[in-house]
Amino acid sequence: MPEAIPADVALQGLAARQRAFTAHLRDPDHAAAPAEIEDRRMAVYRDLVYRNLASLLQSSFPTLHRILPERRWHQLVRGFLIQHRCRTPLFTELAQEFLDYLGREHCPTADDPPFLLELAHFEWVHSALRLSDQEPDLAAADPNGDLLAGVPLMSPLAWPLMYRYPVHRIDPDFQPDQAPAQPTHLLVYRDGQDAVQCLLINPVTQRLLQMIGDNPERRTGRELLITIAAELHHHQPQQVIEGGLAQLTDLRQRGVMLGTRR
Repeated sequence: MPEAIPADVALQGLAARQRAFTAHLRDPDHAAAPAEIEDRRMAVYRDLVYRNLASLLQSSFPTLHRILPERRWHQLVRGFLIQHRCRTPLFTELAQEFLDYLGREHCPTADDPPFLLELAHFEWVHSALRLSDQEPDLAAADPNGDLLAGVPLMSPLAWPLMYRYPVHRIDPDFQPDQAPAQPTHLLVYRDGQDAVQCLLINPVTQRLLQMIGDNPERRTGRELLITIAAELHHHQPQQVIEGGLAQLTDLRQRGVMLGTRR
């Protein structure tokens, strides 16, 4: 009767086979398939893993997929599969993992557009807002509050962003080679119908939204706008206050501003 294999040795052998199996699925050109599995069966797994991954990434980064040559897109997907180790098993967080890969592990080449990482981030923002389980705390807000006398309250589903490139305009017919002299300021938010919207804003609105989002002193809308007028060295602060009120009122109608803190 053959001697029984110790459990820890058996588990080590199984783990080694699993590593060889997954290494081949990640990089079939450089990692040999397990000898005991016929190639016809391995081909099924190779195809399923790659096609599913590519399909999920394409749905999360549709513009990036459209503007890249097909060969380059598949190189990125394969590079992600080979080099990156995901920290989550959730498909809904795959876009974040791909963005991490592009920012930390991917080595840019001459084939990459200069805005690749910014465009990927912009598309990830849409995905993150669409899938976010955060909900605005409506109980904390007075929807009809005075936006100057009160403390403005912004939805957590509204993200003010700044990019070197006009990522909201990039498509197959518009791909700038160089960043413009001025950065692009955007507000991306999820509206009351759960649709993700993108709004082009100016630097003053960007600054105001940043201050509203980081306002531990709970300064009023008027106080925030007076601070901005001082930063701008504006000779007529009242104009800044009036313009800011008009912008806050419009953002409240869009659902970006929830109102004022109760």
